[in-house]
Amino acid sequence: MSSGAPEFFTATRAEADAGPFELGRVQYLRGFGDGGRDDLAAGYWYVTTEEAPEPFALNLDSDESFHLLEGRLRIEFVGGATVELRPGDSISYHAGDDMVWTVLEDSVKFFVNSRTR
Repeated sequence: MSSGAPEFFTATRAEADAGPFELGRVQYLRGFGDGGRDDLAAGYWYVTTEEAPEPFALNLDSDESFHLLEGRLRIEFVGGATVELRPGDSISYHAGDDMVWTVLEDSVKFFVNSRTR
């Protein structure tokens, strides 16, 4: 248990505050390492069809849960199901899942990533 005032993080969704990312742009609510938690990150990811004109492979080193706020994404789990997400949809998957993503419309998601130890 910690002593003192609780630590918390706040953010208002603002694409202008997003920084470059491997693909698209990210606005962190909290990045890996913030608040002494190397295993947790959360924020907004912005991507356009111009930034991702072709399907791309993805295999994260963390579990991810996200809620799609805008746009449309297709995620193919290699050797498994294909899911198409629209605004209001949420998904959660494990670190190490092999996926192929297609950005069907400019998209914004709110994500939470957690690394397993």
